[in-house]
Parts: sequence; structure tokens; C-alpha cells
Amino acid sequence: MPTRPLSDFGPLVLVQQGGGALGAYQAGAYAALSEAGHEPDWVIGTSIGAINGALIAGNPPELRVAQLREFWRRVEYDWPLQAARMTPFFGQQAANWLTMMMGDPEFFQPNPGAWDLSAKLGPEHAAFYTVAALRKTLDELIALDEIGGEPTRLTVGAANVTTSQMTYFDSARMNLGLDHILASGALPPSFPAVRIGDDLFWDGGILSNTPLEVIFEQSERQSSLVFEVHLWNPVGPAPDSIWDVVTRSKNIQYSSRSAAQVVREKQMQAMRRMIHQLSGHLAPGACDDPEIAHIASLGCSAQLHVVRLMVPHVAHEDYSKDIDFSAQGIKARWTAGLNDMREVLREAPWEGSFDPLEGVIVHEARAGVTVSSG
Repeated sequence: MPTRPLSDFGPLVLVQQGGGALGAYQAGAYAALSEAGHEPDWVIGTSIGAINGALIAGNPPELRVAQLREFWRRVEYDWPLQAARMTPFFGQQAANWLTMMMGDPEFFQPNPGAWDLSAKLGPEHAAFYTVAALRKTLDELIALDEIGGEPTRLTVGAANVTTSQMTYFDSARMNLGLDHILASGALPPSFPAVRIGDDLFWDGGILSNTPLEVIFEQSERQSSLVFEVHLWNPVGPAPDSIWDVVTRSKNIQYSSRSAAQVVREKQMQAMRRMIHQLSGHLAPGACDDPEIAHIASLGCSAQLHVVRLMVPHVAHEDYSKDIDFSAQGIKARWTAGLNDMREVLREAPWEGSFDPLEGVIVHEARAGVTVSSG
């Protein structure tokens, strides 16, 4: 059981992957934080992670869970599942394919012009679906003047279409609007690029679906408690059918390279902490030498705890699980996120004893079991 307030470990950061309908897991995880009285100081997201993040940062704390629930209630779409039960192709897979054909009334709708693959639709319309419905839904549920104010900073990632560079729109540096949120979720070729200024942007997930690097790139690092909510599991069995192959490859693709990032940053932050400690043993006046002063400035005492929550497998899910907007799918994932976050808050693994030189400490939380990997 926790014995220290979370604030003892620095700012509370919520990092959220993209993953369409799987994002209900993130909403449940946030709901557990909220019920325990914890509000994130900073939310970082791509795609559906950016949408959930905007619903959090774009509402006062007392309304956040309600607005998340309303969003996920609106995007529930059970008609395809009901239709699938009346066909020989009964099952969730058939329902998901029907959603692909028909869209989701509160999220995305088919763009008939796109079925002629060579039609010149223009860069802001060249997509299989339109997202006017999503824009309307978000406009009704997000108070844009809340974003960037206290208490929650919001950062969303998007990919520049013409330069292939990752761009992070940060409420600490600019006013964020719906275009920034929609740009972060503009997954090609499904959704159209969004123009911001002179540039076009697509879903940030095509470059970095786990935007953890934003924290590591801060010029002034500080100790933090980071909840990294994964919608794609990087660990899974070897596939033995073509369908299993495409399912597993999608998990690998969108799980991103966060594990490699963490390994590199663990090494770098350990080195910074060693420099910081060594600097304390320098002789008086040693830093009058510019070279020694520069080396000493590279030191940093920050210690980051990264808690990785992994969305569990839901029965009958497959390659198309990210478009499972059925009520049962959304409920199952919301409940899993709620329970997993409750469990990790109860265990509070960040309160353990750790090597004082460790700068980044990772805690893996899977199916209610938390293991600290150091």
C-alpha cells in the first residue's frame, strides 16, 4: 500500500499511445487516477491518446471523467455487430469490417470520392473517410480555453507530411485548437491530412506512437512519475497463421520503439547522475575552468519512474481490434484500464528501494501484476 503522496516523486505525467477504439483503456486508466484524487500535471499523446488527452486537459478536473464517458458513449457503434450476427460471417471480425465500410456516425464517415484511387481530391481530402463528425463531437466536449491553463499541460504529436519530421504541439508554448488534436489523429490513408499554418500533418503514430521522448528531450529534467499507457503489446507469441502474422506485425509496428528509448535513456540518465555526484567532490574554484564547468553542467539529479500499463487481450480480438467500437469492446477495455491503474496505485512500486545511480526506473504492469525491472 502507498505510504507517500505521489507529489513526492515529482510531476505526474500521462503518456498515451494511439490505437483507435483501444483508447477506451486509457480513459479507464485516467478514471482510476481521478477517483484516487490524482490529476496529471502533463498529458502527452498521439492519435486517440491525443484525443483522450484533450478531453482531460480541455475540461476542469471535476468534469473530465464525465466528458470521457460521453465521448466513448457517442462513438459506440453496435449496429455492425448486430448485423454480423445475422450473417454467415458472424463474429466481431465481420462487425469490424462493416464498420470499415460504413464508418462510425460520431467519428468518421466514408468519403465516396476516395474509392477512385487516382482521383485528385486535394491533400486535405485525400482519404477514405471524412472526420467532420469527430470535429463536431470534440467541439462539444472540449473547452479549448481550458487547454494550457492549470493544472494540466497537453502535448500532442503529429507527422509533417512533406518533411517526415515529428512535430509536438505543446500547450506550454502555444494555444492548441481542434486542428492540432485532429492532426495528431489523421492516420493515412483513412483520415485526411490537417493543415496548420503552411504545413500538412498526419497522425504522429506513423513516426512515434509512444511519445515518451518528449520527456527525455526536456532541457531541464526533473524527477517525475510517468504512467505510460500502451494500447499495443510489444510482447506476444510467435504467429503460426497468416492472420496471426498480420495481427502480430501490427502490434509490433504500433508498440513503437519505447523499450529501446528507455534503455538508452537509462544509460544516459545514470551517467548524468554520476556527473552530478562527482561534481560535488570538485575542489573549490574548479568550475572556474570553462571546460570543467561545462562538464559539470551536464550532471542531473533527476530520477524518473516509468510505469508501463499494457492493454490486455480481449476475447475474439484480431488485426482489426482498433476499430472495435462495440459497446462490449469499449466497456471491456475501459474496465481493464480502471482495474489495472487501481492495482498499480495500490502497489505503488515506485516506493521501493533502488540503486541511487539509476536515473530511469521502469515498472511493468500487466494483468494486475507489477514487476519493477530497475
